[in-house]
Amino acid sequence: MRKTYCVYILSNATCTTVYIGVTSNLKGRVADHKESKIECFTKKYRVNRLVYFEVFQDIRDAIAREKQLKKWRRVWKDDLIKTMNPSWRDLFDEI
Repeated sequence: MRKTYCVYILSNATCTTVYIGVTSNLKGRVADHKESKIECFTKKYRVNRLVYFEVFQDIRDAIAREKQLKKWRRVWKDDLIKTMNPSWRDLFDEI
C-alpha cells in the first residue's frame, strides 16, 4: 500500500480563523487538534474543524501546495474551501 499525504485546512467554530498543515495521517492529526494535544496556534485559537483537504502521492508535492496556500490571501482560501465544502461543515467524520 502506497503512503499518501494530505494538505488540510482547519477552522474555528465561527470560521474566522484558518490553519493550513500537511500530514501523512489526516485522521490522526485532526484528532490531535480536536483533543488539543498539539501546543500551537490551533490550540490557542480553538481551530479544530476540518473544512478542506487535498491528497497527494508525493510528500514534496504536498509540502509545495501547503507553502503555496499559506501565501494566499484569505479570500482565496475561503473560495477554495467553498469549492469542496460550501457550508464549512466539519469533514472529520467523513475521512
